[in-house]
Amino acid sequence: MAGGNRVGSQEALILIDTNIFVIDLRYKRDVNYNSNLSFLEAVRQRGTGFTTLINLLELCGILSFNLNEKQLLHLWRYFQDRYKVTVLPPAHMASDFPDFPIGDLFKYFEKKIALGDALMLTVAEKHLSFISTLVTWDKDHFTDKFAGRIITPHEYINPNFQSDHDSNS
Repeated sequence: MAGGNRVGSQEALILIDTNIFVIDLRYKRDVNYNSNLSFLEAVRQRGTGFTTLINLLELCGILSFNLNEKQLLHLWRYFQDRYKVTVLPPAHMASDFPDFPIGDLFKYFEKKIALGDALMLTVAEKHLSFISTLVTWDKDHFTDKFAGRIITPHEYINPNFQSDHDSNS
C-alpha cells in the first residue's frame, strides 16, 4: 500500500471523528490546527471521507453553545457540502435516530469507552463496515476498540510518519 492512501481503493476511505471538525470550527489556535486544516483539505480534494450521523449530532451539540438557531441549522444542512464528506446514515431532520440493540453499545462499554465513542462505533459498524481506517486526534480512545487502523490527521497527510503508538502495535 504505497503511502497508505490510494484513491479509488477501499483503503483510501476513512471514518473521521468529531474532534477534527471541532478543531476546524472552534479552535483555530489549537496546536494541531494547521495539520487538521491540511487533512480536511486533502479529504475535500479526494472525496474519501465519511463520518456518522452520531458525529454530526455531537458536533451540533458541541457548537450549540456558540451558534444561534439559524447557524446551527446551516451547519446541519451544509456540513457534507462544506467538508465533502458523506454522513451515514443520511442526515435528515425527519430521520429517526439510528436503531440498534443496547447490547451493541455494551459490547463497546466492556472495552472501557465513552458513550459518544461507543455510539459512533456502533453506527459505523452498521453503516460503514467497508471502512478500515479511523482518523482522530484521540487514538488512545479507540485502541483495541476499532477493528481497523487508527491514525491522526498528521499521519494521514504524512504517510511516512511513524508515531510512537504505531511502533508499539
